[in-house]
Amino acid sequence: MSSITDPNVPEVSWFSALCDDDYEFLGVPNPELQSSWPHCRNIVQAADRGGFDNVLLPSGYQLGIDSTAFAAAIGTHTEQIHHLLAVRMGEMWLPQLARQLASVDQFSGGRLNINIISSDIPGEALDSAPRYQRTREWMQTLRALLDRKPVDIDGEFVKLHVEPPRAATVSGTCPPFYFGGFSPAAKDVAAAEADVFLTWPDTVASVGGTVDEMTALAKERYDRELIYGLRAHMIVRETEAEAKAAAERLVSKLDADTGEQIRNKSLDTQSAGVARQNELRDAASDDGFAEEALWTGVGRARSGAGAAIVGDPDQVVAKLKAYQAVGVGAFILSGYTHQAECDLVAEHVLPAIEHAPIKPRFTSDL
Repeated sequence: MSSITDPNVPEVSWFSALCDDDYEFLGVPNPELQSSWPHCRNIVQAADRGGFDNVLLPSGYQLGIDSTAFAAAIGTHTEQIHHLLAVRMGEMWLPQLARQLASVDQFSGGRLNINIISSDIPGEALDSAPRYQRTREWMQTLRALLDRKPVDIDGEFVKLHVEPPRAATVSGTCPPFYFGGFSPAAKDVAAAEADVFLTWPDTVASVGGTVDEMTALAKERYDRELIYGLRAHMIVRETEAEAKAAAERLVSKLDADTGEQIRNKSLDTQSAGVARQNELRDAASDDGFAEEALWTGVGRARSGAGAAIVGDPDQVVAKLKAYQAVGVGAFILSGYTHQAECDLVAEHVLPAIEHAPIKPRFTSDL
């Protein structure tokens, strides 16, 4: 898969809180914000109206509602936005998964993207190396099936000899794979198999270092190029003071024990990426800022992306462009509450950034 994307035109995505991750106050559950078809549908439709290119549909087990079922439905209730469906490797029989994904793509008119998840399957735990080997084999097999190619593989985790299903994506090819991970095994799989390498919020210099590292790894080992995506939260208000006040309000009812309980619900709490988010938060100043406009307070109640870009519209746009300057070509953004912050970002940020979906800017050379 080779990218023909323009680095000056990033993709800008939003997030639908399928995993019970929507709050007015972090750590204080609100039944009205719990994951459900109406609530999550409204978030995605707001992002569609607001002009976002893509929307992440996350996957959980104990948390929220099923992402694949939701993606099948939301494709018929949106007009232009692409749907970044999270799929956990190892969780389904691969030929059936390929049929499902092709069908979901058809329902949306060809607007499906795939977020590859490599965390443990509920009820099962694997060490990092075998887990990522399973992910590699699943990505290879899933891409072949969605590219309408027969599969003949005798791997460590996938032993499959099958023709592709009749159900096909609208393009007849596999949608882009978005994938992230910070362990050596994860980075190697990403360099070999991903189209978009995802990283969590960090300092601009650190994100740039990740881009440089992965660019070299993909080129030297596999002669490939990657697009780089940044997952981050947003708090944008008309003034910097209002934005910082909103950040403080968000965590004003959160205690340490509740935050730890929320973080430990996720299946990725022991990952290298989560460890780096914890380090970023520990190194931040007393007000939670790791650097200009990068606030780590969100991570007190999240195991994954644990920082927010906070400021007035000019500050937020400048921060996004700083990440873009070090190689970020896609942003997956979110905020609390998700629909209200979606509207604010659509109003104050999107008009200042030229952006477009990634999917039409890919060509397959496999």
